Amino acid sequence: MRAVLTWRDKVEQCIYDLAFKPDGTQLILAAGNRLLVYDTSDGTLLQPLKGHKDTVYCVAYAKDGKRFASGSADKSVIIWTSKLEGILKYTHNDSIQCVSYNPVTHQLASCSSGDFGLWSPEQKSVTKHKSSSKITCCSWTNDGQYLALGMMNGVISIRNKNGEEKVKIERPGGSLSPIWSICWNPSSRWENLWMNRESEDAEEGIDSTYFQELSSTLKAAVYDSQGSEAEEEEPTEEDDNLEEHNDILAVADWGQKLSFYQLSGKQVGKDRLLNFDPCCISYFSKGEYILLGGSDRQVSLFTKDGVRLGTVGEQSSWVWTCREKPDSNYVVTGCQDGTIAFYQLVFSTVHGLYKDRYAYRDSMTDVIVQHLITEQKVRIKCKELVKKIAIYKNRLAIQLPEKILIYELYSDDSSDMRYRLKEKILKKFECNLLVVCASHIILCQEKRLQCLSFSGGKEREWQMESLIRYIKVIGGPPGREGLLVGLKNGQILKIFVDNLFAIVLLKQATAVRCLDMSASRNKLAVVDENDTCLVYDIHTKELLFQEPNANSVAWNTQCEDMLCFSGGGYLNIKASTFPVHQQKLQGFVVGYNGSKIFCLHVFAMSAVEVPQSAPMYQYLDRKMFREAYQIACLGVTDADWRELAMEALEGLEFETAKKAFARVQDLRYLELISSIEERRKRGETNSDLFLADVFSYQGKFHEAAKLYKRSGHEDLALAMYTDLRMFEYAKDFLGSGDPKETKMLITKQADWARNINEPKAAVEMYLSAGEHIKAIEISGDLGWVDMLIDIARKLDKAEREPLLLCARYFKELDSPSYAAETYLKLGDLQALVQLHVETQHWDEAFALGEKHPEFKDDIYVPYAQWLAENDRFEEAQKAFHKAGRQGEAVRVLEQLTHNAVVESRFSDAGYYYWMLSMQCLEIAQDPAQKDAMLDKFHHFQHLAELYHGYHTIQRFTEEPFSFHLPETLFNISRFLLHSLAKDTPLGISKVNTLYTLAKQSKALGAYKLARHAYDKLQGLRIPAKFQKSIELGSLTIRSKPFHDSEELVPLCYRCSTNNPLLNSLGNVCVNCRQPFVFSASSYEVLHLVEFQLEEGISDEEAVALIDLEAPRHRREDRWQEVASGDSQTLRLDETVDPSGDDDPFTAKLSFEQGGSEFIPVVVGRAVLRSMSRRDVLIKRWPPPLRWQYFRSLLPDAAVTMCPSCFQMFHSEDYELLVLQHSCCPYCRRRIDDPGP
Repeated sequence: MRAVLTWRDKVEQCIYDLAFKPDGTQLILAAGNRLLVYDTSDGTLLQPLKGHKDTVYCVAYAKDGKRFASGSADKSVIIWTSKLEGILKYTHNDSIQCVSYNPVTHQLASCSSGDFGLWSPEQKSVTKHKSSSKITCCSWTNDGQYLALGMMNGVISIRNKNGEEKVKIERPGGSLSPIWSICWNPSSRWENLWMNRESEDAEEGIDSTYFQELSSTLKAAVYDSQGSEAEEEEPTEEDDNLEEHNDILAVADWGQKLSFYQLSGKQVGKDRLLNFDPCCISYFSKGEYILLGGSDRQVSLFTKDGVRLGTVGEQSSWVWTCREKPDSNYVVTGCQDGTIAFYQLVFSTVHGLYKDRYAYRDSMTDVIVQHLITEQKVRIKCKELVKKIAIYKNRLAIQLPEKILIYELYSDDSSDMRYRLKEKILKKFECNLLVVCASHIILCQEKRLQCLSFSGGKEREWQMESLIRYIKVIGGPPGREGLLVGLKNGQILKIFVDNLFAIVLLKQATAVRCLDMSASRNKLAVVDENDTCLVYDIHTKELLFQEPNANSVAWNTQCEDMLCFSGGGYLNIKASTFPVHQQKLQGFVVGYNGSKIFCLHVFAMSAVEVPQSAPMYQYLDRKMFREAYQIACLGVTDADWRELAMEALEGLEFETAKKAFARVQDLRYLELISSIEERRKRGETNSDLFLADVFSYQGKFHEAAKLYKRSGHEDLALAMYTDLRMFEYAKDFLGSGDPKETKMLITKQADWARNINEPKAAVEMYLSAGEHIKAIEISGDLGWVDMLIDIARKLDKAEREPLLLCARYFKELDSPSYAAETYLKLGDLQALVQLHVETQHWDEAFALGEKHPEFKDDIYVPYAQWLAENDRFEEAQKAFHKAGRQGEAVRVLEQLTHNAVVESRFSDAGYYYWMLSMQCLEIAQDPAQKDAMLDKFHHFQHLAELYHGYHTIQRFTEEPFSFHLPETLFNISRFLLHSLAKDTPLGISKVNTLYTLAKQSKALGAYKLARHAYDKLQGLRIPAKFQKSIELGSLTIRSKPFHDSEELVPLCYRCSTNNPLLNSLGNVCVNCRQPFVFSASSYEVLHLVEFQLEEGISDEEAVALIDLEAPRHRREDRWQEVASGDSQTLRLDETVDPSGDDDPFTAKLSFEQGGSEFIPVVVGRAVLRSMSRRDVLIKRWPPPLRWQYFRSLLPDAAVTMCPSCFQMFHSEDYELLVLQHSCCPYCRRRIDDPGP
């Protein structure tokens, strides 16, 4: 740091105070009883202001720049405007010692020997407060909340805006150390907080500096190291209380000490001895530095922590006041002898660079190491003035006034930014330049170089012929590094740190300013004092070229033939011996790595990404593809890579082209190069053919066609044109050639028309080229039925594939008649049958099946499946039968039946089981399956009856509003109870059955049966919804008689026996074992008795005999004589025949009853002849079953039998159910269907 005097003036009176206008344009001085206003730019006195009658001691400017105030020994304070007009005046009881404006509210504090006042523009009066001692100085905090007062008795009083004392700081010296000057650090709260946090946590950050217009020169060499968190030499204690870091008060007293206090009154650090009486202290406007002047007759610059950095300017008398011009690097001083001196501070750049690590001085006492690639930064706080910095690989050297610190990285990781202290050299050195190596420190002192070990011992020394202008470490093994040295006399030397003898590389006529050596150590670049860049061959000493306007130079560390130099505001990049490429750049080039150029501007180092396009194109112009690729690798745009790839490809430099295309990820060209390389491996050597392929890929089609033709591959040219839809060019190229090629060309043109959505033209072209299938595909996809008809009718029947395709499209386009026409044309009856089946044109299919029986299965099986899917099961069965697929019919019905049971559709289940039984009966006509199918028939008949009956029970228990007669529910539940003695089919609930039986039995008076049902329910798992009802019923039934109502007892019409309601034998008579015949609706026992025919009587004969209806003989004599043994008895027959005639069938019943085994009623011809046709019901089962015959014993009570399912009903019930459902309730035979 050095101070340059800008202007100086002198007045006759002592300068006690001064203040800058906030914009820095004017300077107000307190001189004698006047105020002097100066222009800060050139020191011109603008105007003296008179208003005070005695010496002016103090002056202060408001931060908004609208007014300023002055205080005088005449006890008055005058408020002035920025136009230099006095607008207000007020007084104190004593002389005014100091004034200060609040930086936020612009409230003015004026302090006298005995009190202080607070005035603001909004107030009409001044608020005054007494003071216990003479106030010598005052200062507001940055946020304007507190005012600090310095007093003669060594006390500092901190007051709030209302003048109330909040903190009192008593200095140890008391009145022997009067407080002569105080100042709060003007930096913002958050800036201070950030800075303190940074010092606490050693975060990788850097304080921003504000100096502008700083001149810097590239003197020191560029050395280097890497950076990371560094260890501080002397860690300082930090307070964790955030509020304590916000405001720092600097205090200078006449005990010759400088101290710092927090707002709370706590001292920060220790007192710093000054060795002179301070008269003034002030901060720079950003708070980084402190200016201090006094009895030592000079202004000293300190850091914000109180570390002295140097002298700003020496004077001939005491310095009473000094200030920094706002937001600049100018300083003004006012002295006792009236001298006014205006200085500019020039801060030199102290830094070092090695590859991508840059170390530089910050805030004069800190070193920041910056990684130029990752932008990581680390701060090393030295707490002393940093004089020199050197960095090399993992070493960092920092020269302080009395020592040199050497740091090293924690690890060899290239991204590591953590430094630790390795060595200290506790000696004071004077040097111009500093260089660090792996194990040595190199000091440059004018003409002499000294090599020191890290312990500080001198190992060797070199004496030069001239002043050393430049020095740089160029690498080498640890302890044997090489140095490149440039002298003022133009000599360039190479020195090894372990060798006493310097090697002269070359000698030029002009002084050296900057040096650099290429990566291979073959070339040397020199910038001389004439700003000329000269490049030499080190081995031959030959000057290769030179370029003007250079102030610094750097070789590219990744490319031997590239260097850059800066000068005149431009960056110049030179490759080989090609012309220089220029672009604007401010600053100095200090490094060149790949595509990054490290530039130092003022004192900020930045990495500039520079595309290497210009030198790459220079190599491309000379077809030097490999060299161009090396340049491109340093960093060019994608467009440059593509240009390089194309140029290399046209030059048939496939290796370079492949690498370049890989960079831009162009797979298309990579495939082309790969195919060409494969062809070359197979022995192809025709360069014209390779180049033609390249041109075709690049879109140079005519050039490609010429090369194809020249290489004898006209077919490739034709294929190229057709692929590109350039049919006119293809025709011109083809001329009048082979018809096959012409046809191929038309086909490709049609393909193109198809792709560009011109289908009509494509169809016409396909047809003209004979490509019928493609024409049909387009027409079919677009639904052009008329076009397809036209094509199909024009095609010959021998062209089977196109015709079949037409037929397929006709089917898809819902034109089955045209499809049928096409199949007939082909004679494909199988496809025609399939068409009728798919379109469900069954009549046409049946007609075709009649003519061609071999297609019967292909017709009837799908027909049956269709019928079954549409719930037309009777027709489906017939269709399955016709197709001979009885097994499949049974499986379908079984699945439907199972689904109905699972879904609790028990009525449907009964119907499906009946259908299954009838299907099994039909299959039983096959002798091989007779027995099995008959067993299934009877099983399914039984299940059909169970599910049909249970449907009513299920509705009663599950549906609350279903209506059924109690007698019907009673009969059905009895029927099911007797039928479910062994196994219970899926879906049928015994609980529901017993619950219904119990409830209806109780209601109808069958208490014994009800009690039995309730007892049975106790052993079953009862659903919650029935639990209460069953428990209540079980209790209440105990109060009923233990017998059943006689009206409910069923009668056997064969033996006239009253059967119990709970029959252990099931649904048969307990006496004669005759099975009961139940009504399929009310499940009452019908008055029918089944009989069988005698051997030798066929069903047809039996029916014929019954139809005769022979007259019956009446018996007039009711007396009968009976002879038995030796007695003779005469008996009156009182039996009344209902018909009034003797009935042979009734007689059969009487004489054949009894016994434990069931003996069926067997009748002969005479009995049959005596029967009436209306009294006999016949179940005419198809073979192999025999017919079943039933005789009604109460002819007047009509019974109806369904002719389909042979279920019996009371005629009235049947007629009502048929009216309700329009069909039989059991087999669902519709009333309009003909009988079997």
